Amino acid sequence: MTTPVALTIAGSDSSGGAGIQADLKTFAALGVYGASVITALTAQNTRGVTGIHAVPAEFVTGQIDAVFSDLEIGAVKIGMVAQVASTDAIAAALSRWAPRHIVLDPVMVATSGDRLLAAEAVDALRTRLIPLAAVITPNLPEAAALLDEPVAASEAEIESQGRRLLALGCRAVLVKGGHGEGAESIDYLVGADSTITLAAPRIATRNTHGTGCSLSSAIAAGLAKGEDLENAVRNAKAWISAAIAAADRFSVGHGHGPIHHFHRFY
Repeated sequence: MTTPVALTIAGSDSSGGAGIQADLKTFAALGVYGASVITALTAQNTRGVTGIHAVPAEFVTGQIDAVFSDLEIGAVKIGMVAQVASTDAIAAALSRWAPRHIVLDPVMVATSGDRLLAAEAVDALRTRLIPLAAVITPNLPEAAALLDEPVAASEAEIESQGRRLLALGCRAVLVKGGHGEGAESIDYLVGADSTITLAAPRIATRNTHGTGCSLSSAIAAGLAKGEDLENAVRNAKAWISAAIAAADRFSVGHGHGPIHHFHRFY
């Protein structure tokens, strides 16, 4: 029996709701063994981020090489990269190891509104990491920021931005609609030949900390288990919607609390 393994390359959230911690919880909840490469330490809780300590780029490389030299990695999720040097190190290492599936979540701002990506690193994200990705998973503000455009306000604008992001070299774009309005949260999976809409009821809760991290990790988990991209995205969307719906079972912190990664179990 082969154990599916996924690797997260991201920052650590000291409060446990997002970043590396959320990714590993997601992998475990979905039956995938998780490995991790930490790009930054954050002093963070449900109210905000009070400090960021970037891991030296050469040590990011060392972690990636250690994992790939021993584990059979089925998929990679990239989250917070923090700085240009780390972005370059990740791109170089993944180009050498050539994993089959890379899911890139272009993390720029935390749920609390705190910036997690240095402004000068955005271009490196566009040019070095996006071309390596099987799918990127920006929310509406992140899609706009990557294109230096206003936030899309209509379905036509969302799909148009998705197409322009696709032109940066990735194989697919999932534009997440969680920051939109209306009774449904609609995501748009834009590929070379089609756009698929995935809708779920919009859930009224302030406990959404780690949602983006966890969705991209759920997609990576599906790919690691051998699902094709569309099914991995559909299954991840259903799982994250249930995790958000169950979030109010928790009472964690005094700000934006975490989603319930293990809603299927307790």
